Amino acid sequence: MRVLGVDPGLTRCGVGVVEGIAGRPLTMRGVGVVRTPPDAELGRRLVAIEQGIEQWLDEYEPEVLAVERVFSQHNVRTVMGTAQASAVAMLCASRRGLPVALHTPSEVKAAVTGSGRADKAQVGAMVTRLLRLDAPPKPADAADALALAICHIWRAPAQNRLQQAVALHAAHASKASNASKASNASKALKGRTA
Repeated sequence: MRVLGVDPGLTRCGVGVVEGIAGRPLTMRGVGVVRTPPDAELGRRLVAIEQGIEQWLDEYEPEVLAVERVFSQHNVRTVMGTAQASAVAMLCASRRGLPVALHTPSEVKAAVTGSGRADKAQVGAMVTRLLRLDAPPKPADAADALALAICHIWRAPAQNRLQQAVALHAAHASKASNASKASNASKALKGRTA
């Protein structure tokens, strides 16, 4: 599985591509940051992010996009910028028919470090170790993007099994409901003809 992880942000949008499967060593294919000037008009910044994400999608051809789920912070302006950059990344992937997975920061930290409260240095150190890199990717947004991709690769098999189980249960419940309705209709029909 090849995953493009996106740590959304208006000024620095971290991007990282990781390839592999759960339980096996993972390989980093690329890491970087899509930057926009803070003094530029919002629309131009969003277009720059879109162009950057599109370049990464063209170059690395991921199978899925993993994006950090935007969560409530005290700074509304930061949350808005993060949400806007996140939406651009999701739009780029969806336009190509790629699945998009959202992971909370604590899910990513827990998957990569074992603690949902890990700091950026701990995440960077574990990403470096897991991907067998010489040094943590800089800036931290780039390391966070790789962590998102790693998290998705490790969590996807369990999530897929859970989704399949839920779908199977729903199908069985629907089948049982339809059988019950058919049986009741048959009994009602027999009652009228008797």
